[in-house]
Amino acid sequence: MIRKRVIITGASSGIGRATAQRFAEGDWDVCVLARREAKLKQVLGELPEGDHLLLAGDYADPDTATRLGALLGERWGHLDALINCAGVFLAADPISTPLSEWRRPLDIMLDGAVNMTRVAVPLLGAGGRVIHITSIHGDRVERGGSAYAMAKAAINQYSRSLALELADRGILVNAIAPGFIDTPMSVVDGVNELETEWFKSNYVTGHHLPLRRAGQPEEIAGVAWFLAGPDATYITGQVITVDGGLTITF
Repeated sequence: MIRKRVIITGASSGIGRATAQRFAEGDWDVCVLARREAKLKQVLGELPEGDHLLLAGDYADPDTATRLGALLGERWGHLDALINCAGVFLAADPISTPLSEWRRPLDIMLDGAVNMTRVAVPLLGAGGRVIHITSIHGDRVERGGSAYAMAKAAINQYSRSLALELADRGILVNAIAPGFIDTPMSVVDGVNELETEWFKSNYVTGHHLPLRRAGQPEEIAGVAWFLAGPDATYITGQVITVDGGLTITF
């Protein structure tokens, strides 16, 4: 049996790590990419046996894209999916923060999504998948998160545009928009927001989150697995919200 092959960015922790594990357990070869090489080696060591690849680098850096393209060409030659899980949240005031600092989340995440897609698409054949992990911030906002929200909204629209542009090649493109997920990104200044009284009062004992809990990375990985598989052949250009019902109420 020919094994399928996937690039997973942001694979050193959280959703990316869980997604790498899910696909490797499903007999896919996985290329893990993130900035922290030591973490990636740990992830790779936990995966079932396969022709897995590791590349440490900033996915928004064109040099990383160049190195990734060379590695894939040398080792694999073809690809079945790209799952872009990498993300960064840097709180900033939209008016007073220097523009170069304010727009860093936008530059990093949007440029990274574009860079990785440009590497992946030439290696994808008919039936290939591109999946971007975005956020419910793509159409919601919080204080200090304007650049982050704009980046996620832009990647949602980029996914829709790619779905149209790549349809004639048989490549499907979708996004997954998680809500509260228990990952290292939930920890800010040493405090896990999911363990605060604010979260508990609003979302556990309160009424704003119907399922009354944060999601787990594996629950997002499962949706990515579905979108990359044989039961999702008529889904493209969609943003799939996975938030425990958070956005259906107020």
